[in-house]
Amino acid sequence: MKFRYIILHIILFISVTSELAFAQVQRYSYEKGMMGSPFVLTFYAKNDTLAKQAADSTFKRIQQLNDSLSDYRDGSEINKLSATSGTGKWVAVSKDLFNILAVAQDFSQKTDGSFDVTLGPVVQVWRRAVRKGYLPDKNEIKEAMEKTGYRKLLLDPETRRVMLTQKGMRLDIGGLGKGFAADEAIKVMESFGITSALIDAGGKLAITNPPPAAKGWKIKVSSGRDSLGTIELANAGVATSGPTYRYLEFEGKKYSHIVDPKTGIGLQYHVRTTVISPNATDADVLATAFSVTGIRNGRKYLKKYYSASRVWLVETRNGKETSWNTIGQKKP
Repeated sequence: MKFRYIILHIILFISVTSELAFAQVQRYSYEKGMMGSPFVLTFYAKNDTLAKQAADSTFKRIQQLNDSLSDYRDGSEINKLSATSGTGKWVAVSKDLFNILAVAQDFSQKTDGSFDVTLGPVVQVWRRAVRKGYLPDKNEIKEAMEKTGYRKLLLDPETRRVMLTQKGMRLDIGGLGKGFAADEAIKVMESFGITSALIDAGGKLAITNPPPAAKGWKIKVSSGRDSLGTIELANAGVATSGPTYRYLEFEGKKYSHIVDPKTGIGLQYHVRTTVISPNATDADVLATAFSVTGIRNGRKYLKKYYSASRVWLVETRNGKETSWNTIGQKKP
């Protein structure tokens, strides 16, 4: 009887302690424009001082990444590296740049080049075309494509050096930069003892433990026209990719800002891809890669390499819309 009383006392103590712990944390939200998008930090912390320190340090880390990895900044580390292309020199780079390039190369190899950070010259062509409203001609695209190819990017892990083997190459980590930044932001939060957080990096989400007394963070998954409803997620990454806002429309045809590395042409059949992965970096890369591969090849890569991820991909060909959904929740 005494033993049962002790067990009951311990259970009550743990329950009360947990409730007090939840009561001691508050919800905080900070927002700042970074990497060309709004970055929103939502998290639970013990007090205002800790929350402010954590948010400031997180934004500082994101800015550090942007300074190094943005191809929009003339003096960024990634642009300085691109400027060495074709010189035959191995270039020592920062840990951040090397790590993100290593991640990119791994995905490129596993998806047969459906994701490619060397696509910069072609991306530049399409950026100009979208800005000025014209369709790039075949020769312009061909010339840019000759300067691309993930096999032309060489990495030396032992010395953390990089070589771009062909002149005119230009790196663009736009397809995974925000997911990578979101994951790095989570690391900063955790260094402050914050274990319940959601980082929204312009639509790329990094999610840790649920809010107090909740099963998960409530995330709405939508294609713009259709919806899977609201899903509760914890310790995951989410990314959505599609031409809803960024595209070129020319003579009745819409070309996505996502370019197929094999053709150099903006995708024409893709509607929307949402990926849920163990982290935001993987989700970000796969949202781009599966948009390029389409449903048939995407299924093959998911089964072979990325079984821990879930996908909802919608594409339209010849007026017919096809959907591939492994997220596992029926539409409401």
